[in-house]
Amino acid sequence: MSNLPWLFPDRVALLEKALASRILVLDGGMGTMLQGHQLDEAGYRGERFAEGFDAHNLHGENCACDLKGNNDLLTLTKPAIIQGVHEAYLAAGADLVETNTFNATRISQADYHLEHLVPELNRAGAALARAACDAASTPEKPRFVIGVLGPTSRTASISPDVNDPGYRNVSFQELVDNYTEAAGALIDGGSDTIMVETIFDTLNAKAALFALSELFRTRGGRMPVMISGTITDRSGRTLSGQTAEAFYYSVAHVDPISVGFNCALGADELRPHVQTLSSIARTYVSTHPNAGLPNAFGEYDETPEQMAATIGDFAREGLLNLVGGCCGTTPAHIKAIADAVAPCRPRMFEANQQAA
Repeated sequence: MSNLPWLFPDRVALLEKALASRILVLDGGMGTMLQGHQLDEAGYRGERFAEGFDAHNLHGENCACDLKGNNDLLTLTKPAIIQGVHEAYLAAGADLVETNTFNATRISQADYHLEHLVPELNRAGAALARAACDAASTPEKPRFVIGVLGPTSRTASISPDVNDPGYRNVSFQELVDNYTEAAGALIDGGSDTIMVETIFDTLNAKAALFALSELFRTRGGRMPVMISGTITDRSGRTLSGQTAEAFYYSVAHVDPISVGFNCALGADELRPHVQTLSSIARTYVSTHPNAGLPNAFGEYDETPEQMAATIGDFAREGLLNLVGGCCGTTPAHIKAIADAVAPCRPRMFEANQQAA
């Protein structure tokens, strides 16, 4: 990818300047904020899907199944809510906001028979985040849109059938096709970067990264790529079995602008894995952990103050370039984190030490 020019060089220059000057703050949980609206089935459907089909595309899939829980669909049916979430995080101090496109691939939208919406979901998701960032940006503090590619609901490395370990319910090429379609629309909608995130299976991520490399080649230019994996439990490994170090070296060849970890664990539990990345990565390091580990009810109890205290330690130790929140985090968490890291210098590594 690195031999191609940037598609949007001015935006990349602004992002690189910001990364060199301070620890940048990501936004927090989208799902957490949407749950607070307590939308029912009619709320998710909105006017467009109220009659059980897509009124904007009568030739699309029938939408008679339940749509509640399809948070990506709210980009189209409740755009003011999604815009409001972006604005709340920007007001809390976020430098970058993620598009509401975590499940905006054909594989994931097939659960709702809404595969035909994938290009629109990604374009609209990026456009909403773009509008919010443009409104909040100043010359001193530009804001950036992260186009999100989620992991999909399938895994290329592990069989879903315990009785048939060789079976796979998705192929590498299917994943490539899914990611190509979604990423192209994210770029068209106004994203500044593309993040392959919540990676539990590195083979899925490699499909996404291959898709991006081919997409950039056909468009004659590239975008900054952010990569964020998930350590699934206290074993210290991804679901497909890699340690933090192995994960980094398996994706570093694409020259990402950042590599990090998010979700699954709270900040304290992620500390050793972030430390590992910080010690070896020749790129920026990110983390956006959950607000602690989930309780017996699947809820997250870590307060903004508790989370910010831990993240503040990360920053003072020189481990971070980008930090935010994942499940259970809110604008209050992001504000506390932003305040905690503001006095700290960003992590230095070989490449930016030479540039400095």
